[in-house]
Amino acid sequence: MKVLNINNLLDAETGGGTAERTFQMSRFLAKAGVETTVLTTSIGLTRQRKIELKGVNIIALSTLIKRFFIPKPSFRLLRNTIKEADIIHIMNHWTFLNALVYINVRFLKKPYVVCPAGALPIFGRSRFIKKIYNWIIGEKIIRDASGHVAIAVNEIEHFHKYGVEADKVFLIPNGINIEDFQADDSEIFRLKYRLYDNPFLMFIGRLNSIKGPDLLLQAFININDKYNKMHLVFAGPDGGMLSELKDLVAKSELNDRVHFLGYIGGSEKSQAYHAAELVVIPSRQEAMSIVVLESGITGTPVLITDQCGFDAVERVGGGKVIPATVEGIQKGLIEILEDPEKLKSSGEKLKKYTFENFTWEASIQRYLSLYQHLLKTKN
Repeated sequence: MKVLNINNLLDAETGGGTAERTFQMSRFLAKAGVETTVLTTSIGLTRQRKIELKGVNIIALSTLIKRFFIPKPSFRLLRNTIKEADIIHIMNHWTFLNALVYINVRFLKKPYVVCPAGALPIFGRSRFIKKIYNWIIGEKIIRDASGHVAIAVNEIEHFHKYGVEADKVFLIPNGINIEDFQADDSEIFRLKYRLYDNPFLMFIGRLNSIKGPDLLLQAFININDKYNKMHLVFAGPDGGMLSELKDLVAKSELNDRVHFLGYIGGSEKSQAYHAAELVVIPSRQEAMSIVVLESGITGTPVLITDQCGFDAVERVGGGKVIPATVEGIQKGLIEILEDPEKLKSSGEKLKKYTFENFTWEASIQRYLSLYQHLLKTKN
């Protein structure tokens, strides 16, 4: 079987969760003996990233317009690459690359799978452009797919709004690579960022509205007198809100307790998870946050909003689910921080749940079953 994965970015810093998902999925498909190719752009693609994808064929297109990730078209290369694949797997949704691939896939009559990973709702910036994209081609990309993959239950409704019935959607959650989160020397992390022995809450992700860092910051400010030894760490690249967040910190006179680290990765990210008291995911819109799995595999409990598509976290005792509002996050923080023993046991429960249900090995087997089903149906 030959699988072609499509995503406009492979770099986790610029591409976020979708890029990480594509990277890990391709990596584990190759480990399972599947001939795997990734079609992407060259933006942020480092030599190290290529080395880590040993055994995976990477086709990286140069770009004409980096702001919108518009690749320099190479129609012969695109057509030949798609023609050689048995299954094409399209990640994300709002990309020019996806549109180019769709046109070629339809022409060549190839089976393809779509996995938007929470991207289908029109939310955040460029809403008008997204509506035009959907009207021209986006809705067709979703409706015409041979297979539809949701990474969380709440995403099934997103597909329904595009005309895809629930019985046509396959639920395959995100996975986690356990080996990536073994580094647990939290003292190195604490010393580097001058956190020392101070307990801290951590936000990890892009600093933009959809991820809700402003909600978390305001909630932290509101309870700072009650927890005056607690620090707050923002680990992630600027997505347009960094200046606004820093201004709010300055006005609140909490510069010594709120830290903006920028993007962190590799062993340093693992150390950060191990060091944190609690990971907070205050997203306004998301489908199954990868951060929950990363936090879980390190045994760190989470506080997440009810917009993350991961309410099971509370059912298994691994953390708390709250509304995506300042008041909801504030109340959740107070409740979860009041009981240190319960906080510790929550981390242990989340770790057990993650180990048992969300390894990439298990997710890849589900994908292979789906691919084999689609190929058999086609023939």
